[in-house]
Amino acid sequence: MELIQENPDLSAYLAADEVIDHDHPRVRDTAARLAEDAADSYAYARLAYEFVRDTIPHSQDSGDLRVTWRASDVLERRTGICYAKAHALAALLRAEDIPTALCYQKFDVVHGLVAVRFNGAWHRQDPRGNKPGVNAQFSLDGEQLAFTPDTEAGELDHPVLYAAPHPAVLSALQAAPDRPSLWRTLPTAL
Repeated sequence: MELIQENPDLSAYLAADEVIDHDHPRVRDTAARLAEDAADSYAYARLAYEFVRDTIPHSQDSGDLRVTWRASDVLERRTGICYAKAHALAALLRAEDIPTALCYQKFDVVHGLVAVRFNGAWHRQDPRGNKPGVNAQFSLDGEQLAFTPDTEAGELDHPVLYAAPHPAVLSALQAAPDRPSLWRTLPTAL
């Protein structure tokens, strides 16, 4: 699948905003701690990915009812669904000048992940969190995402790479008082 940048300006995929707030002290501190153990930007990207995937539980898996959407809040509260975890990873990567996009897959609902740019190409990564039947890994040599769409069942990979969260995703996150409410309003299409 060919991935398509929504914005042709690569600097858009380095920007901070209200959601991917990589200028926030919590994001900067976390990025600095991770960078201490990284020999280069590839190693840093893997460390940041594994940090979000492994130390921030997916709230559905952990039973956490809180809804997070801002990267700094995800890092503080240590919880989030796929979108929130993607926002946190994007912020950590952008904090170290690694272009990062938000991207999506469609299953029963829309699933969120990121794409990182290395060696002139985008590489999708899924920080959702592993569990039985889910084994997502950081890779620049071929995708190992949490889920593979079944095109015959109407599931699909969206090819668009967004610099900011899709409005349907963000409005659902911001409007939900808790995860059960969020589950009833998750976008089913973009």
